[in-house]
Amino acid sequence: MTAAYDDRDGKIWLDGKLVDWRSANVHILTHGLHYASSVFEGERCYNGKIFKSVQHSERLHASAKMIDFQVPWSVDQIEAAKYEVLKANGWDDAYVRAIAWRGAGEDMGVASAKNPVRLAIAAWEWGNYYGDAKTKGAKLDISKWKRPSPETIPCHAKAAGLYMICTMSKHAAEAKGCSDAMMLDYRGYVAEATGANIFFVKDGEVHTPTPDCFLNGITRQTVIGMLQERGIKVHERHIMPDELADFEQCWLTGTAAEVTPVGQIGDWNFEVGALAREISDEYEKLVRL
Repeated sequence: MTAAYDDRDGKIWLDGKLVDWRSANVHILTHGLHYASSVFEGERCYNGKIFKSVQHSERLHASAKMIDFQVPWSVDQIEAAKYEVLKANGWDDAYVRAIAWRGAGEDMGVASAKNPVRLAIAAWEWGNYYGDAKTKGAKLDISKWKRPSPETIPCHAKAAGLYMICTMSKHAAEAKGCSDAMMLDYRGYVAEATGANIFFVKDGEVHTPTPDCFLNGITRQTVIGMLQERGIKVHERHIMPDELADFEQCWLTGTAAEVTPVGQIGDWNFEVGALAREISDEYEKLVRL
């Protein structure tokens, strides 16, 4: 059994220095714990190189700005810290998690302008996010929760609070024997999975939801570029759920998910077809260049 995430050997970078894994703690009155004033990044290191690392660090800064705080470490400092963590733990292939949050301070209400902003970077060895779904195709439930309107949340921030309904949706999906859940948006359009963007194939062309109320993932953007380089037409558009009956293939993209084919969403079935497999294989090669 894998050790709990708070009880492992190794080092975590915390507020400018490496500390023992078990000592990387925060106070119970940390603002981020009570009010979700926290942003994060999930990244993967392949053969000693973090894929799209700078883009992730830049997005961490952008996400913090969207929820009204500033990360007090520069992109270059964050980059150095990530590789310091990897070196300290002796890993060439690992998942990297950078997280910034409002800590404990003078404020302990909704407002927290007086509280310090903290930053931690951890990493761990992690395999396929969806297990054997890369070969068999993931099975998805359809969530009862919807991605909210941009008028209600900073929807393009990778902010901790926006994942609450994702956690609930994934728990409900797993209880039904599924790997994940597909979420609709507030208008009823197909949006994404709980932690990954979604793509569909029909007649040799690819369709993917317009990211106007959810995160435009870095892996999503990478895969769109790969498809376009192959001369494959990519339609970024609003997709209604009843269109799923006409799609032939489906896959998910994300740093954790990488490129994972989908075999079933609710009552709709998809072929784990050639294009899904080829894009998954090409992505595996790209990240290791």
